[in-house]
Amino acid sequence: MKIQKPSISVQLDCRVPCIDFDTARLRLLTRKVCKRFDAVPARVSVSIVDDGQIQLLHKQFFNTTKTTDVISFDLTDELDSIYDFDIIINIEQARRQAQKRGHSTEAEIFLYLVHGLLHQLGFDDLRPDQARRMHREEDVILQDAGYGKVYDSTRKG
Repeated sequence: MKIQKPSISVQLDCRVPCIDFDTARLRLLTRKVCKRFDAVPARVSVSIVDDGQIQLLHKQFFNTTKTTDVISFDLTDELDSIYDFDIIINIEQARRQAQKRGHSTEAEIFLYLVHGLLHQLGFDDLRPDQARRMHREEDVILQDAGYGKVYDSTRKG
């Protein structure tokens, strides 16, 4: 009898062209983060949007019209045994920040992915000590994935 491992499904919804990153690597990184924090089984939906789309969502859910880099939601039903996360990434913000910070758009998108997942896995960045812990974890994950310290608190900007 074959034992089936709990799965992590990753649904990608590109509402804009997804030419700035490797979609297979995004799925792999999503699975690695979920496994790292024992969020298994999981269903993760990742949407790639532009400034206008994320502003609409930001207004709808947080009552602000500012653009942002990533919005994430925990849609897990307490009666269900599967984690259910929704991550919305602003590709235009990623392009701007990647250029400003001197790394690839893919690295910036993956930073937003990890950041959104970490929020749903219990991390926060409201207080300086929480932010340091969260950003250190982001950099460790992204270093392990081969991107180096993408957040790197010592960077300018």
